Amino acid sequence: MRPRKIPLRKCVACQEMKPKKELIRVVRTPDEDVLIDLTGKKAGRGAYLCGQVDCFRLAKKSRALDRALKQTVGAEIYDQLAQDFIAVEDAFIASKDEPDEAEEA
Repeated sequence: MRPRKIPLRKCVACQEMKPKKELIRVVRTPDEDVLIDLTGKKAGRGAYLCGQVDCFRLAKKSRALDRALKQTVGAEIYDQLAQDFIAVEDAFIASKDEPDEAEEA
């Protein structure tokens, strides 16, 4: 049996290619809202960031999310995302450590 292909995505801040499950998706919804998508399934244009606050700060400084989402992301949205990012960081790390149901089968 062939090994399962793991989807890779690039962090918009540090430009590292990592498995999709190791990255946090920031999505611009069709309603022009910018928010964090832990499920990775929300509709809209997505950009991926490493699960580290340093990468988020780098993305904010270099305006990487503006380019990736093809929309100007205002300072208040960055501040809100920073609060959300810190809040979901622990949950993201915990979910990353859990084994997948597909891997167990």
